[in-house]
Amino acid sequence: MSFSGNIKKELSREQAPGMETRRMELYAILHFLGAFGDHKEEGVYVARTDQVLLAKKIVLLMKETNAASPALEVLTSEGKQKNRRYRIRIPAEIGGKLKEEVSAAVRLWHETGTFPDTDSCRAWLRGAFLTAGSMSDPEKSYHLEWTCKTREDADGIVQLSKRFEIDGRITERKGRFVVYLKDSTDIVDMLNVLGAHKSLMEMENVRILKEMRNGVNRQFNCDTANIKKIVKAAGRQVEDIRYIAAHTGLENLPPALRQMAEVRLEYPDVSLQELGEYLDPPVGKSGVNHRLRKLSVIAENLREGK
Repeated sequence: MSFSGNIKKELSREQAPGMETRRMELYAILHFLGAFGDHKEEGVYVARTDQVLLAKKIVLLMKETNAASPALEVLTSEGKQKNRRYRIRIPAEIGGKLKEEVSAAVRLWHETGTFPDTDSCRAWLRGAFLTAGSMSDPEKSYHLEWTCKTREDADGIVQLSKRFEIDGRITERKGRFVVYLKDSTDIVDMLNVLGAHKSLMEMENVRILKEMRNGVNRQFNCDTANIKKIVKAAGRQVEDIRYIAAHTGLENLPPALRQMAEVRLEYPDVSLQELGEYLDPPVGKSGVNHRLRKLSVIAENLREGK
């Protein structure tokens, strides 16, 4: 599976917190699928996709938020490849109400460029990415994008991204409007916004390894095994710190640990000794290691719900 496919697989299995947030994710998915456009058949509304996990997610979200059980049908094309597409049939009485709710959310988004709360903004971006997003393999290039049918949708994605201090750009391609990110830091931040933490970690590992390879002078005496060992350890540390930031906020850490966390995020590819030199006041290698271990313990306790 491609890197982009892995992100969507991860997001399809994530459950948004709160019923309102799940509604917003569902609204975004249905809007970008065009479920309420020309796809009305025999008194029912129809959403189509070739992604089985997305189809199942739509059904699950509808059950959770609308007390409805839409029918999921599998369509197999003729020929040798037997490609499958999935059709979600939404009863007219539910679909009509849902269409109004989606339209209201889209109007608010187009008019204001945002939603009242942060979780709703995250949910909308996530639903839009599941339906219209893609990302290149970070081993080859840094590129994440949404393909939108209208300029209003593209502008809306840019505005929502700005809420998280991420700058998206727009280009036209084959009659569509594409919002894209090319800066690796922006992409990492967006993966965090979307909730794709496993994919974020994989990209961080790739990015750290690339930066180390580019820093030939600094790492000249390191063999490949040592580089991989450092990358793996640094990657775990970055993952732990981002987990803490997402669940309790770095501002709630003791000052020494907060500074350590911020410095590690800013310099993900440097050694423990170099990290210590960036602290104020400077700290030795053992002191840096001690603080990073404390951060790992905090992250592990959060994961275990302690």
